[in-house]
Amino acid sequence: QVQLVESGGGLVQAGGSLRLSCAASGSISRIFVMGWYRQAPGKQRELVASITISGSTSFTDSVKGRFTISRDGAKSTVYLQMNSLKPEDTAVYYCNVLIFPQSQYWGQGTQVTVSS
Repeated sequence: QVQLVESGGGLVQAGGSLRLSCAASGSISRIFVMGWYRQAPGKQRELVASITISGSTSFTDSVKGRFTISRDGAKSTVYLQMNSLKPEDTAVYYCNVLIFPQSQYWGQGTQVTVSS
């Protein structure tokens, strides 16, 4: 059983920045990937960024150069630093973790709205 609590969403003007946090608790010792997805109305949920236990990171093309992902092992927290935000980034952002070998957990989502 894993609980994920996201924070840091809100309203920001285009060009601004936000930092999302996802704190994991519970049975978290076997987490091997943590990541962020987002979903805008009428669009499919997409993987924005992920980080593995080895520290490897991955980003969707639309956010490369603008977003970074990091993790804090002591606090079991993953962060998404979002810079140079665009209206197209507006979505509900969901924290996701994969636990070896086959379990997946989702946060409840946090709204990010970028005004033009």
